[in-house]
Amino acid sequence: MPRPISFALVILCWAAIYLPGLGSLEIKGEEGRRILPAVTMLETGNYLVPQVGSEPYFRKPPLVNWLVAASFKLTGVRNEWTARLPSVLSVLLVALAFLTIARPSLGPDASLFAALIWLVNFGIIEKGRLIEIEALYVSLFALALICWLAWWRQRRSSWLTWTVPWIFLGLGFLAKGPLHLFFFYSVVIAVLFSERTLRTLFTPAHFLGLLIMSGIFAAWAVPYWNAMSNADVAQQWSVQLTGRLTGDDFKLGSWLMNLPRGLAYFLPWTLFLPLIAKAKWNSDADRRLVHALGWGALVPFVVVNLLPGGLPRYSLPALVPACWLVAMVLAAPAVFWGRKAWEGGARFRFVVGTALVAGLLLSVYAVAIVPRLETRSKVKPIAAQIDQLVPDNEPLFALDPDYQPFLFYVRSRLVYVNRLEEVPLSARYLLVQPEREGELLASQRWSPLRPAPIERITDYRKHTIVLVKIGGG
Repeated sequence: MPRPISFALVILCWAAIYLPGLGSLEIKGEEGRRILPAVTMLETGNYLVPQVGSEPYFRKPPLVNWLVAASFKLTGVRNEWTARLPSVLSVLLVALAFLTIARPSLGPDASLFAALIWLVNFGIIEKGRLIEIEALYVSLFALALICWLAWWRQRRSSWLTWTVPWIFLGLGFLAKGPLHLFFFYSVVIAVLFSERTLRTLFTPAHFLGLLIMSGIFAAWAVPYWNAMSNADVAQQWSVQLTGRLTGDDFKLGSWLMNLPRGLAYFLPWTLFLPLIAKAKWNSDADRRLVHALGWGALVPFVVVNLLPGGLPRYSLPALVPACWLVAMVLAAPAVFWGRKAWEGGARFRFVVGTALVAGLLLSVYAVAIVPRLETRSKVKPIAAQIDQLVPDNEPLFALDPDYQPFLFYVRSRLVYVNRLEEVPLSARYLLVQPEREGELLASQRWSPLRPAPIERITDYRKHTIVLVKIGGG
C-alpha cells in the first residue's frame, strides 16, 4: 500500500474508533482526579502541586493534569471532549510513529499492521477514550520503544538511538512513575543479548540518555519537594510502591484473573500469538528479534501480573512490543495455520478489514448506544440538583470536600477552603462532608445568621456531601 494511502487509512480508523461519542458520556472512575486538578491549576496558576479539592494530590505526578489544563486553555472549552483529547491524540501519535519511524525496520506492510494493531485492541480502545493515565503513559513508553528499536535496527547514530527515546521515558516518569522502565529495559536487554551486544549499555550516549530522563523528572520533582517540605511526600510515594509489591488490598479471586485479563487487553490479536512458531523469516536477524521481543514482553507481563498488588492495567506497556511482534508475524514471508499456509494477501485484507470493522462498530456504538447511556448519568444529576439550590450569582464554598466528581459540572463558581476560618463572612452556600457538618453547624461565625443543611446527597460511590446555607431554615 502506498504511504499516503497508509496514512489516510490509519487516520480514518483512528477517527472512527476514538472520536465518535468521545465527549458524550460523563466523567467516570478516576477521570475526575485528572480533570479537577487541571481546573484548579487554571484558576490558581499553581501548576507545580496538583490538587483534588482543597488538598494536594500526592499519588501521581502532574503531566496528565498539565495536558488537560493545556487542552482547556487552547480550546477555550471545558468539557468531557476537550478533557479526553490528550488521550486520543497520544494514541494517534504512536500509530503515526509505527508508520514513519518504524517503517524502514518493519517494512511497508508490517509498519501499517503495527499501527492498526495498536489502534484496534481492547486495552488501548478502553483507555484511549478516557482521560486516564494509562493512555498517555503507555503511549510515551511506546514512542520511546519504537524510536529505540527502529534506530537500533537501522544502526543509526548511538547519540540519537540512546538519547531521544529517553526524553519520552522522562515524560513517562512525569505521567506515572518508573514502572515503564522495567518493560523498556526488558526489551532492550533481550534484543542486545540476542545480538551479543550488551556492552552498549555502558556507552556514554546511554549515560547521557539516563541523565536527560532524570533531568526531565527532576525539573518538576525538586521544586515540588521544596514546596511540599511540610508534607511527607516520600512516605506517600513509598506507600504507593510497597502497596503494589505487598498487596495491601489483596483479593485472591481478582489476582488469579490478572493474567487472563491482561491477555484479554490485546484481543483480538492475542489469538495470533501462537502463529509466532508457525512463521517463516527472511533472515536470522528477524528470527532473533522475534525471540527477543517475545521474551522482552513476556517476562515483565508475567512478573507484574503476579505481584500481590498488581492489576492487569499495570501490564499495558507489554502491548507495544506485542504490536511490533504480531505485525512481523502477519507480514512474514510465510505463515501456517496448522499445515495450511495463510496467503499474504489474505493476511493483509484481514488486518485492514478488522480495523475498518472496528471503526464501523465504534461509530454505531456512538450513534445507537451512547444516547441511551447518557440517560443513566450518575454524576451530572448531582450537580444539577445543587445548581437548582444555589443562585447563579452566589459562589459555592467547598470546605475540605475530598474527591467529588460532580464538582466538574457545578455551574456556580467554586472556592475550595481547608479551614472554616477561611470561609468569608459573605459566604452563603457551603459544601461539607458529614464528618465536618457538626463543626460548621455549631459555628457562631455568621451570627445572628445560622448555618442550616438544605440538601444531603449520596452518590453512586456511597459518598455523602451536605449542602449548607447560611441563614437557611
